[in-house]
Amino acid sequence: MKAINSFIKFSRPHTIIGTCISIAALYAMVCQHSELEHLSILFLAILTGLTCNIFIVGINQIVDIELDKINKPYLPLASGEISINTAKAIVYSSMVLSALMALYLSPILLLIVSISMLIGWAYSCPPFSLRKHHLPAALAISLVRGLMVNIGGYLVFNILINKRYSFELDIMVLSVFIVAFSIVIAWFKDLPDMEGDEQFKIKSLAILYSPKFTIIAGNTLILLAYIFSIYKYVDLLNTSRYLILFSGHIVLMVLFALNLMGLKTLNKQTAKTYYKRFWLFFFAEYVLYLFANL
Repeated sequence: MKAINSFIKFSRPHTIIGTCISIAALYAMVCQHSELEHLSILFLAILTGLTCNIFIVGINQIVDIELDKINKPYLPLASGEISINTAKAIVYSSMVLSALMALYLSPILLLIVSISMLIGWAYSCPPFSLRKHHLPAALAISLVRGLMVNIGGYLVFNILINKRYSFELDIMVLSVFIVAFSIVIAWFKDLPDMEGDEQFKIKSLAILYSPKFTIIAGNTLILLAYIFSIYKYVDLLNTSRYLILFSGHIVLMVLFALNLMGLKTLNKQTAKTYYKRFWLFFFAEYVLYLFANL
């Protein structure tokens, strides 16, 4: 059980949940009420996404052991729960498994997974180390979470299930929203980590400007993303799916604003708590699309 618990912590559960929910939502958007007919495709797609995810977050922990001893000492590599050799075995096994399953499903999926893992490697590893500056870090995360997962995943499902290469309004609106959300994830994840980031000369938005500026900029971008989504569905309320998406975004935007108003002070602990709640809205966006397409 200890080994399983260490593996779960190593895989960063919030990113795993996000990957599973996003793939399930994309599958539902493509299937259009025939979800039960293609469950084997969904199952393999989720496994492919999970192993790709583990590779990306795992290689980051391998490179950032010393940094994580300051910022995230609870992680299994930083705390010594697992060895560097065990971590490398998990990471490289995940890379191979993800590539093999992607190839089995679709050569296009293999390309998407390969690009995603390459970006994940460049995010963490020298000579690129994109994570060291907020602009390339935000670009890397938004490319993978916003475009590779959504546009790429939707395309693969649509080809495998419907034999089509087309994109509908839903996936375009969702992708724009998740790109915005991913940029803000890149900004907000550094808020509780300023101590270690300063020591390791990581130029996060919070360090270059201020935590307050980061909070204002990030939440403004998310509120604009909600407004954009509501606007795109306002003229399409004649169908139940678009009515759910329109009203759902209004509800989520109100909840998001209320959550923001609850942030009275900003320190390491409140920033960490706020960031955890922030991910709930990331999950909720995909749950909304999943519900609207069931």
